[in-house]
Amino acid sequence: MTSPTILWFRRDLRLSDQAAVAAAAANGPVIPVYILDDETPKHRKMGGASRWWLHHSLKSLDTDLRTKGSRLILRRGKAADILAELSQESGAQEIHALHHYEPWWLNAQKDLRIKLSDNAEVVLHHGNYLLPPGILKTGSGGPYKIYTPFWKSLRERMPPTQTSDAPEHIAAPHAWPVSDDLDDWHLLPSKPDWATGFVDEWNPGEAGANEAIEIFVDKAAQYDEGRNLPSEQLVSRLSPHLHFGEISPAAIWNRLAGQGAKVETYLKEIVWRDYAQNVIQQFPQYGGESYREKFRAFPWRDMTDPAVRKEYDAWCHGQTGYPIVDAGMRELWATGWMHNRVRMIAASFLIKHLLIDWREGERWFWDTLVDADFASNSVNWQWVSGTGVDSNMFVRIMAPLTQSEKFNAGDYIRKWVPELADVSDPYVHDPEESGAKPARYRSKIIAHKEARARALDAYAQVK
Repeated sequence: MTSPTILWFRRDLRLSDQAAVAAAAANGPVIPVYILDDETPKHRKMGGASRWWLHHSLKSLDTDLRTKGSRLILRRGKAADILAELSQESGAQEIHALHHYEPWWLNAQKDLRIKLSDNAEVVLHHGNYLLPPGILKTGSGGPYKIYTPFWKSLRERMPPTQTSDAPEHIAAPHAWPVSDDLDDWHLLPSKPDWATGFVDEWNPGEAGANEAIEIFVDKAAQYDEGRNLPSEQLVSRLSPHLHFGEISPAAIWNRLAGQGAKVETYLKEIVWRDYAQNVIQQFPQYGGESYREKFRAFPWRDMTDPAVRKEYDAWCHGQTGYPIVDAGMRELWATGWMHNRVRMIAASFLIKHLLIDWREGERWFWDTLVDADFASNSVNWQWVSGTGVDSNMFVRIMAPLTQSEKFNAGDYIRKWVPELADVSDPYVHDPEESGAKPARYRSKIIAHKEARARALDAYAQVK
């Protein structure tokens, strides 16, 4: 009897264009396994919104595997330990998986090889990014730190190779290992169930990812403008599918690249994801430390101060008195996602209007986003805060009220801030200033001019 191959899933929950799946299936019998590992990432274990998505994505993956004659084995614990035990238990000689580059997964991959010793081999494949992080080099031979030259270099290597279909059949082992029951992991919230709105918004899984990209294909040429218009449905909403690996970046590129010149703006967003991982590979501490040294002494407001904590909580729950910010934060709470442009506005407001450390916002997004990605989340927050390796300047302070009107956010605000549902344009963007603020909608927690002056004064202290 041929010994089985273990197929280790992580953020690559698909069967199509998945090199580890193809290689394992070609070997003979396969034991697909997903391990819920909260120990290895430590404080970087998945947040609540991501766990909701994971539950449904694993359920979908198991269904897809069963159509191929297989199934998904679930285990919980430290990944390296579980895989070593499963290898010994099943007699598997090989463990196939896709490369993962988060610091904790690099450690887990190293630990696994040590634990297996000479008893089994870990075979890692590429496929989570357009190109493996670190492969692109500058003229001097070092890794890229700045996005634009990174984009130009990567663009020269595109398009990706043609994507591959899922195997027609995945052979089962002689005996299946014991598996946990997915419901026993309690990934779904219950008391209270704050994710009731997620069900109408999302369809996790590979089939859902394929549906999402087909919907976006017809809109892709409008993305260059549409990404800035929160009241329009002109963005892809592929980010959680891409984060959980339900679709490969190569598949997205190949599906969209022929849709016209304006699609390049969207393709640049896919490359930004590669760029973010490239940054994390160079600076593993990026998610918890400002890259620019002067900002490590920045006079952020003290979160132990009850007044500061109260303002932070108001931001988290969309109660700032700035309609565009409040709409975004409420959309995030209700759906686990926020429109691209509004993410920047909301992040800038926390950092520069409230003068609260960007890491506080990054942690909130980590818990509440269904697409919470260590590299992208960290790099995006440091871009907005001006603390990153390639970032916006701190002194460029977004004016939320102006942004709201400029990008026609009225309908978006009325949808997510019901207190303002009856306020028409242009008053809905700044109802307090225009005298149209309903009594039940709160006043601004700080005036824009006052916040801007305070932020520039704080910046002058480290400049």
